[in-house]
Amino acid sequence: MKGALKPEAAAELIGEGASLLVGGFMAVGSPERLIDAIVARGTKNLTIIANDTAMPGRGIGKLISAGLVRHVIASHIGLNPETQAKMIAGELTCELVPQGTLVERIRAGGVGLGGVLTPTGLGTEVEQGKPTIELDGKRWLIETPITADFALLGAWQADYVGNLSYMLTAQNFNPIMALAGRTVIAEPESIVPVGVIAPDAVRTPGVLVDHLLIRAS
Repeated sequence: MKGALKPEAAAELIGEGASLLVGGFMAVGSPERLIDAIVARGTKNLTIIANDTAMPGRGIGKLISAGLVRHVIASHIGLNPETQAKMIAGELTCELVPQGTLVERIRAGGVGLGGVLTPTGLGTEVEQGKPTIELDGKRWLIETPITADFALLGAWQADYVGNLSYMLTAQNFNPIMALAGRTVIAEPESIVPVGVIAPDAVRTPGVLVDHLLIRAS
């Protein structure tokens, strides 16, 4: 089976100061067992790139509570008061990115584009310090691509060669993040033989996945 690892072994791959793309939408589609293993290992100074920081006790919120996160790039942090408190206290820094822009920046990093042109954020704090360009009489903000050392994904099913399928809102960020992580670790709910996942249900092809998490027991 492709790159099979227990959560503890997968967490050992992630060094201090690593950048992590973490799938999930309010923790739906986040790799909970892998996050628990990172917390247990105590890996610090992490940069987290995600839609949000979930809630205390769920998903990325566990990393926040443990004090392991140095920097967050997310579309919002409003669900997690601990993230807000740590940002105000200067214990972590936070870059807020409009949700659509965040997804496109990650996609651009994954497919090798040089950036994204968007009108979103023009004339606001989002524009500060960023280049702009004028095309056909319209002004655009240039947003840079995002990649990371790791992409940590939560999937519904994986097969033996790493093809992944997702359920419902877990599809919002995981497939895009799979493109932009230099090492991709997927935590499926179940691992099934090749052929069980219908071809049109595969959202992340196995060629993108480096490791599959297996149960610790």
